Amino acid sequence: MPKKIRELIRDILCAGFVDCGGKGSHRNFAHARGVRITLSGKLSQDAKRYQERDVEKAIREVAE
Repeated sequence: MPKKIRELIRDILCAGFVDCGGKGSHRNFAHARGVRITLSGKLSQDAKRYQERDVEKAIREVAE
């Protein structure tokens, strides 16, 4: 079962990212270590596999 966009946002905020706003359904997040990620989609939509993979990768990068 794919995660929802809201779950990915929760995970990324818990990892220390800050919401930098966005336009339309796009949301930009940045971390103090210089890692940036953009997520698109409504909060209730299922996340695409590549979005889940990108979030996992960004979280791993800041954890190192």
